[in-house]
Amino acid sequence: MTVTASVNLSHEIGAKLERSAARTGRSKSYYLREAVETHIDQLVRDYEILEGAQNVRAGRERTHSLAEVEDILDLGA
Repeated sequence: MTVTASVNLSHEIGAKLERSAARTGRSKSYYLREAVETHIDQLVRDYEILEGAQNVRAGRERTHSLAEVEDILDLGA
């Protein structure tokens, strides 16, 4: 199953997309699909990391010191 999506691109990105499609004979959809499939996982991961950092700053999540982690994992000397 596929999903249809609409995107607004800057003139510069749109022009690059047009040139690439014309030069290679591939569709603009091909390049957009490749870009999304190649980068979506990293983008999602980046936003999850950012959300986690914001939660720590806001006090919604707790961090642990190295000493606490060593104690939790019974790694102390």
